[in-house]
Amino acid sequence: MGYQARFRVWRGDDTGGDLADFTVEVNEGEVVLDIVHRIQATQAPDLAVRWNCKAGKCGSCSAEINGRPRLLCMTRMSTFGESEVVTVTPLRTFPVVRDLVTDVSFNYVKAREMPAFAPPPGLAPGEYRMQQVDVERSQEFRKCIECFLCQNTCHVVRDHEENKEEFAGPRYFIRAAELDMHPLDARDDRREYAQAEQGLGLCNITKCCTEVCPEHIKITDNAIIPMKERVVDRRYDPLVWLGNKIGRRG
Repeated sequence: MGYQARFRVWRGDDTGGDLADFTVEVNEGEVVLDIVHRIQATQAPDLAVRWNCKAGKCGSCSAEINGRPRLLCMTRMSTFGESEVVTVTPLRTFPVVRDLVTDVSFNYVKAREMPAFAPPPGLAPGEYRMQQVDVERSQEFRKCIECFLCQNTCHVVRDHEENKEEFAGPRYFIRAAELDMHPLDARDDRREYAQAEQGLGLCNITKCCTEVCPEHIKITDNAIIPMKERVVDRRYDPLVWLGNKIGRRG
């Protein structure tokens, strides 16, 4: 049984814009992306929206729905009341290109800055061997679909544009944590790099990134907090400090 829903969709570009009102048909089982496509097809053919798989696996259709960062393709219309106005706006943290499409190149810059996996010297591809427990330990972090909802909702950059240069964000903290846990990664300074170059210390573990992750990755509890603890252990634990001193003398 269908009904007529009221939508407010942000229209504009990098010079400015405003919310446009639409009344559009909704059918049983549809998601917000279906409705945005219907608006395109029937009322606003020039409406820009980024999407690809419509299965919650490509991360392309990230936007904010009623102020909450979500994937358009994974937000069912049944979660809203029939009389409720549904507002769809672009990701707030990144520059608007047009309508619901934002420039997320900030994230690719941070990805290029991340030191790559470094295998032990003399170990060729195809010779890597890991225990299953080590595979499972970081498997959670590999579920990331790079929707950048965690990056968008992190207030360190959402509310402070000036932090973008020195802050990599939660998506790349889980990458750093994954590599730090990898038994074959030859770099031993992942945690120090995260602290000194990625701005790990700016994160105050509000868990907002975890709350919006569509893959339910425990970003804060399983990646960021352990990384912070390992940084503190190395820098401030007196026994570790003494061990390092003895090691250097030896």
